[in-house]
Amino acid sequence: MKKFLIGAAVLGCTLSALAQDTVKKSSNLNISGYAELYYGYDFNKPSNNTRPGFIYSHNRHNEVSANLAFIKANYDNGSIRANLALMAGTYANANLAAEQGVLKNIYEANAGIKVSKTANLWLDAGIFSSHIGFESAISKDCWVLTRNISSENTPYYESGAKLTYTTNDGKLTLAGLYLNGWQRINRQDGNSRPAGGVQVYYKATDKITLNYSNYLGTEGADSVRVRRFYHNFYGVFQLTNKLGLTAGFDYGTQQKAKGSDETNHIISPVAIVRYQLADNWAMAGRFEYYQDKNGMIIATGTTNGFSTKGYSLNLDYSPITNAVIRLEGKVYDSKDKIFIRNNTAVNNNPLITASFVVAF
Repeated sequence: MKKFLIGAAVLGCTLSALAQDTVKKSSNLNISGYAELYYGYDFNKPSNNTRPGFIYSHNRHNEVSANLAFIKANYDNGSIRANLALMAGTYANANLAAEQGVLKNIYEANAGIKVSKTANLWLDAGIFSSHIGFESAISKDCWVLTRNISSENTPYYESGAKLTYTTNDGKLTLAGLYLNGWQRINRQDGNSRPAGGVQVYYKATDKITLNYSNYLGTEGADSVRVRRFYHNFYGVFQLTNKLGLTAGFDYGTQQKAKGSDETNHIISPVAIVRYQLADNWAMAGRFEYYQDKNGMIIATGTTNGFSTKGYSLNLDYSPITNAVIRLEGKVYDSKDKIFIRNNTAVNNNPLITASFVVAF
């Protein structure tokens, strides 16, 4: 970690110096950065300070930690574009644990070319953010500090290639993706099959955004691989100048065994209401439900499987435009006793999380 941070600092200084010189000649290169520090207190007090296994962001208990910190270089001249971002933090440790070597510290690494002179059509390849869900790894862009369960258990990142078309008015974006797998940079599990997906993003008005994304691939080594088909729907509605609503619904299926016609299912509805209290203050509340009875993604070994509700209340204070201080209270309530408190299985898991985010 120390070597990475020193390297990132050197890279940042080098890129900044290059950018200052380049900006004099062109505005095509942009250098940006992001850092989020957080403290979380899990009232179930996990013995190893690691929160439950289905949590990947903000997953440390009773510690001040960096969730995600990265420095990014972006180049776009209208015909070609590229992104390179190096990261550190507990998000990287948890989400890229299965990746090899330096790949664990890559947040983005992709390049693209505009394939049509008359249409806004791009072909990009590399490592990029997931096309599934409305909550990303960048907490500052989300209405609530921590992620919902379905966002935590769908890809945060993807690798492969994608073809993206956007209409001239910017209202409709269509994307088709060829992927190495479900949140995977390299295929290392003996699965030789690629995966794919589509995204339809429609900004109906300045106050209404609608999205549908899906994923189709296989999980497991070739000898036992099973088909996974996952769907994500969401809408963002700005009801008034101060009041907004985001509503989402995920539905996924996966074969119970290779060649089987029987499938396991996941359903997960999510709703967030956000209210702008004042110029610098906002609050949001979230309700979520996640049902994975047969352990398709989250295995519990209990009668009802993972059948859990989540309730969150969030308060934001932005002293300046590129910084935000956040506080969130959240509780999970499960049908079965899947959480551990004082070495005893319990149905619920309350926690408080605070964070400080700076972006530049």
